[in-house]
Amino acid sequence: MSVGGFKKQINKASQYMSERVLKEKGTEIEEEFRELEKKCDATNDVAIKMLEKVKEVLYPNPAARGKMSARAAYGKLAGKSQELRYPHVEAQLSEIMMKASFDLGEESAFGHALRDTGDTLKSVAEQKEMLEINVQQNFMDPLTMLINKDIKELLHHRKKMEGRRLDFDAKKRKQAKGSNITDVEINLAEEKFEESKELAETGMMNLLEGDVEQINQLAGMVEALGEMHRESASLLESLHGELMTQIDQASSRPREFRQPKQRTRFTSTRRPQVDSDDDDVSPPPSSGPVKSPRSSGGSAASRPHAKALYDFDAENEGEMGFREGDVIYLTSRIDDNWMDGECNGEAGYFPSNYVEVIVDV
Repeated sequence: MSVGGFKKQINKASQYMSERVLKEKGTEIEEEFRELEKKCDATNDVAIKMLEKVKEVLYPNPAARGKMSARAAYGKLAGKSQELRYPHVEAQLSEIMMKASFDLGEESAFGHALRDTGDTLKSVAEQKEMLEINVQQNFMDPLTMLINKDIKELLHHRKKMEGRRLDFDAKKRKQAKGSNITDVEINLAEEKFEESKELAETGMMNLLEGDVEQINQLAGMVEALGEMHRESASLLESLHGELMTQIDQASSRPREFRQPKQRTRFTSTRRPQVDSDDDDVSPPPSSGPVKSPRSSGGSAASRPHAKALYDFDAENEGEMGFREGDVIYLTSRIDDNWMDGECNGEAGYFPSNYVEVIVDV
């Protein structure tokens, strides 16, 4: 710094202290100019805060944001550009569901539901990634440029204007106290002050006249948010309808019964034990005489029938319940797991592993 520059800095510091401590008045700035300064400061403040909060909207997890920032800084220092992807929770949940669907297998209804839900959540995560790109390009990048270029340059002009005002007022104050400051020096200082003031005022007006562009960028961000939420809602509504259909299908599907572990059974003194190898043994008596249907034409012992090994309670429409030891007259065999028959005046289907077939259909 030259001697003249050093003296100028001393003059400005002296003038600043005189105004702040001794309450001396400096050159007054028009109220309109001060109003422009307030509006520009408000614009700068909201731009910085919006930029920070929009990042939180796009990347909610602070730990993940910190890692992304660190990786970006490291890549910048190393001169490497790398694609940074935020780990959306929907994508992570999708991976968990897809893995569980594979583990459960194709036969599992729950596995199918997990697979469909995982696919939808993956699509939701993709919608959020598209939102990131859109908002970054159309809102965050222009806002960052506004802060780092236009507002930064404006603040520089305002700071320079304030320094030149202090220098101008310091020279006027010294001349008034009898210093050898000439009118030429004062006029030159005043011209520099007015020049900086004009540049600052022009910059502030240009910044504030950019309302249309800034509103347009804000509208673009809102539109991108709305589009993401609409697409996500459509995906989730479609998934909900599919899951409701799967609930109906799973509810109407016959239950698959597994053979319970064989327990030690005691022969009842009131109801004889039926030997599965003896087809000639008559069924044990029930609460009333068992009548064969008219179409049968044969004896009760020759009719297809089975003996109940366990109690079975009917829970669904079309099922037939019975108690252990009941004789069930068989009508047909539905498949390997289900049979159709009659017992105690009722008819319906029942699990075949709950009975011991005496005479097969």
